[in-house]
Amino acid sequence: MRIFSGIQPTGVKHLGNYIGAIVPYIEGQERGEGIYCIVDLHATTVAYEPAALRTGSYDLAALLLAAGLDPARCILFRQSDVHEHSVLQWLLMGVSSYGELLRMTQFKDKSDKQKDFVSAGLFSYPVLMAADILAYKTDEVPVGDDQRQHVELTRNIAERFNSRFGETLVVPAGVYRTVGARIMDLQDPTSKMSTTGANPQGAIYFSDEPSAILKKFKSAVTDSGREVVRGPDKPGINNLLDILAVVRGVSVEEVEREFEGSMYGQFKQTVGEAVVDYIAPVQARYKELRADEAQLEAILAAGADKARQIAAQTVAEVQAKMGVGPVRSAS
Repeated sequence: MRIFSGIQPTGVKHLGNYIGAIVPYIEGQERGEGIYCIVDLHATTVAYEPAALRTGSYDLAALLLAAGLDPARCILFRQSDVHEHSVLQWLLMGVSSYGELLRMTQFKDKSDKQKDFVSAGLFSYPVLMAADILAYKTDEVPVGDDQRQHVELTRNIAERFNSRFGETLVVPAGVYRTVGARIMDLQDPTSKMSTTGANPQGAIYFSDEPSAILKKFKSAVTDSGREVVRGPDKPGINNLLDILAVVRGVSVEEVEREFEGSMYGQFKQTVGEAVVDYIAPVQARYKELRADEAQLEAILAAGADKARQIAAQTVAEVQAKMGVGPVRSAS
């Protein structure tokens, strides 16, 4: 079982990133061969600061390691260090259609916000994502539900390539988290917690001190009701229930039973304290790891060497099937 996923090194990572993406990474290295990529090339498709991108890559590497990724048990690397990703993207462009890319929801959303300049990279971004996945003959792709369209496109590209050139690429399956898949903004519980949210009080960042985290939960928006129970008209309480259930590793129903008859204030205080305890070990370990950039660079380089061995073989097979590149002997 080979598992692949990538995460962009942009913005300060928050609780939603951790629960929705990073925790599944840790679980993945227990179930199979985990390959995890810091996708810095994807981050260049929109306006960015080069120094911030490099710093963000180190920040993210340190956080992933602090959370529990073990370079001895998985492959952790930086996308731009493995050139095979870019080569495979170009090769796969020939079996990707203009219409498919034009229909991608994220392209529509991001291009609408960048009317002055929309890069070609933003348009072809989904094919690079497909190359990221297909380079490793991935079986499973753990991603958020908002990436479902990208995974389906990847499957289409793989199937189309295999149909045209012969069985070569593995058609991957998307794995979508259920509980905790969408951690919402504490101030606007109808929107996902975001690294670029307008109100920083709505997100729990790994750079937040315990006092700041508790304050954010105390001021979390709930509703006019009184009961700590899930309901279609209670997005704030639903979000807090999900968070506490994930942090404690229990069901939402168990949390509801515990807080039956409780006041909102008491419930929000408990959730805040649980989150503080939950991320404290990761925060402490992160500070230790982030201080040594040379070690982080060495870990990423070693991971890239391992990743390149796999990706290079896939690219060679794809080139051979497509009739491009050197003729390689059967040996």
